[in-house]
Amino acid sequence: MMTSISNSNIASVPVPPVRPTWTGRCFCCLFLPILSLLLLPLTVGAAEGPSFQLQRLDVSAALERADLICLDARPRAHWQQGHLPNAFSFSWEDYSRTDARGVKYRVWPPAELAAALGACGIDEQSALLIYGDADSSWGGEGWLAWLLAWLGHRGPVYLLDGGIQAWQAAGAPLNQEIPQPAAVKTYQVTLNSALNCSASDIEQRGAAWQLVDTRSYLTEWLPAHLPGAVHLHWEKFYQGSDRRPLDASQLRQLLRAQGIDPHKPVLYYCTGGIRSGYAWMVHQLAGLPAAINFEGGTEEWAARNR
Repeated sequence: MMTSISNSNIASVPVPPVRPTWTGRCFCCLFLPILSLLLLPLTVGAAEGPSFQLQRLDVSAALERADLICLDARPRAHWQQGHLPNAFSFSWEDYSRTDARGVKYRVWPPAELAAALGACGIDEQSALLIYGDADSSWGGEGWLAWLLAWLGHRGPVYLLDGGIQAWQAAGAPLNQEIPQPAAVKTYQVTLNSALNCSASDIEQRGAAWQLVDTRSYLTEWLPAHLPGAVHLHWEKFYQGSDRRPLDASQLRQLLRAQGIDPHKPVLYYCTGGIRSGYAWMVHQLAGLPAAINFEGGTEEWAARNR
């Protein structure tokens, strides 16, 4: 599904200063209620979006790329304490909500996400650098990578290898400035529905997918999990003190040890698509056949008969 969002009418709206105690959103989402009134009608597109370009970028290479727009996937409070120069905050906590059925952590509708990205000066062709810390946000950089792929982002997306901890270890600069977009953009969505599914999809087609539960073993997996799923905690998908994603060989070994064929369809899930989004990102970086991130997770699964 294709969505074209025009943001040209908000360019002159003044931006209030952010105070340390402010609990609102970043600049990217201050004016989304206004933008939602400007959305153009949806037009029908392909069920599968364009090929998603995701690759790692080390700190030294990132420092040479002034063309990249940076998105910080950590919690907003961490972003306020210090972030890469000109990085916008884009945490899952700010772009998810409880839906009408009471299902928590549901991602915003594509049109609202397109407006938020456009307000950051991002369109579907923009070259992006995303980063987190594989810790404070439950792997939110993976959720963000999946989100961009789901929206059908066409430009290259780079993951800062080693996250902000590698950036700091290299002595690279951080600041607390609030970035301003060069220009507000229109982000056109080409929704790649093949990267997500619903609880009813799993009930009807679950046997066709290898289900991987990325939640905690004792407190979440043992009490209840989806039928036929195997357990792989999301923290097994990274390594080292700076929590770098596993490489392709390591990921294949990890999956096969749990009886998962990496070359057959894999569906990752957690409570609400965040931790499983990180596993999905590592899968994507490994160059394996496209996997699914069950964004609704066990929250949607539990609510399927409501």
